[in-house]
Amino acid sequence: MEIVDVDPAGVLAALPDEQRADMEALDALIRSALPDRVRTVWQGKMWGGTDQTILGYGDIRQPRPRGPDVEWFLVGLARQKQHASIYVNAAEDGRYLGQHFADRLGRVKIGSASIGIRSLDAVDTDVLVELLRRADELTPPDPA
Repeated sequence: MEIVDVDPAGVLAALPDEQRADMEALDALIRSALPDRVRTVWQGKMWGGTDQTILGYGDIRQPRPRGPDVEWFLVGLARQKQHASIYVNAAEDGRYLGQHFADRLGRVKIGSASIGIRSLDAVDTDVLVELLRRADELTPPDPA
């Protein structure tokens, strides 16, 4: 995946009507929680081999267990077929933050670094903002 020269607002505007409102609300929530982080568009193949378009918030350098560190985003937002995914690439005490906050977020599906959201109404947005602000506190921006 790599950053592409695409307008993030255009990515949201191109979504089908039934998906756009929640995605725009999630985008606004993430931007309000991370006001000093740049928003970019990432495109390419994810690890599972699927093509993705992800709105990324905050450039970071993420260490890998094997191999060199990678340039990545602190928080990502992507639309999947049946849900929205928020990727939070910040960890505390050896666990991704989504796992720390899982029992307080509402009806979501938690992966390693991902939070799957079928409906924004099912999410405790105050807790989501708390999680995002904690990610911001824990992860310094990439100085590059």
